[in-house]
Amino acid sequence: MGSFLSSFFGGASYSASEDPSSSSESSRVSTFHSAPRWQLHFNSVKETPKLMVIDFSASWCGPCKFMEPALNDMAARFTDVEFVKLDVDELPDVAQEFGVQAMPTFVLLKNGKEVDRVVGAQKNELEKKVDKHKC
Repeated sequence: MGSFLSSFFGGASYSASEDPSSSSESSRVSTFHSAPRWQLHFNSVKETPKLMVIDFSASWCGPCKFMEPALNDMAARFTDVEFVKLDVDELPDVAQEFGVQAMPTFVLLKNGKEVDRVVGAQKNELEKKVDKHKC
């Protein structure tokens, strides 16, 4: 039953996103499970003008699970934008560094600096802001 619920609420696509060889749409969303790996990645992209959307979420968060299919869809459509998913329970220091106080929180970055933010499960608002800043 747990695996059924997990796949129903997007657990399977979350697992697939961890596998870079996966051909599913969700593989466009990168996940990081350790602060050093995240920092290494962040340092490698923070000097680029490419938009990065960071989804701060938690595995137990209902609104976060609600947003997961929308995030995967946006990642498939906005191929010129990088999408990253970070679990606040796994990386609390990173969440604190970005001032995350509610989940989900989506932080939009360019050149390593925040250009916008969406707090809550606001799919349409997130999509508007991604479209606005992707150029």
